[in-house]
Amino acid sequence: MVYAVAEQGGGTTAVSVVADGVVRVSRGAGDESAVADFSPARARELAAALVRAADEAESVVATDPVSVRVQDLRRGDVRDGERSMTVDRVKVDEAISTAHVTWKSDGGRTWTQSYAVDTDIRLKRRGPQSAG
Repeated sequence: MVYAVAEQGGGTTAVSVVADGVVRVSRGAGDESAVADFSPARARELAAALVRAADEAESVVATDPVSVRVQDLRRGDVRDGERSMTVDRVKVDEAISTAHVTWKSDGGRTWTQSYAVDTDIRLKRRGPQSAG
């Protein structure tokens, strides 16, 4: 079973399980291919390292802050300001034109604030496109 396929630079990288408990990462470009096999424990270490590296890469990307309407916030958006606040969830109540945003601090504290749906929120960084 193939669990992930990413296309980049004219080739694809696939992650799959082959034979007894072996996780295989294969990279193919044209006629060439490279294969690396990992134990489940090593595969988890690699996955965790990739997540940490992606987080670090996102945090060092220099971008200008952007403002979005509160109803367009998505999970992972980081509010611009002195204290880091990350969107955990957004629920829009159209009946009363209000958006309820659940924020999360770096320290793990969460709280919910309500805003008029036409309120602009200034962001330091956008979260993933697929998040909701």
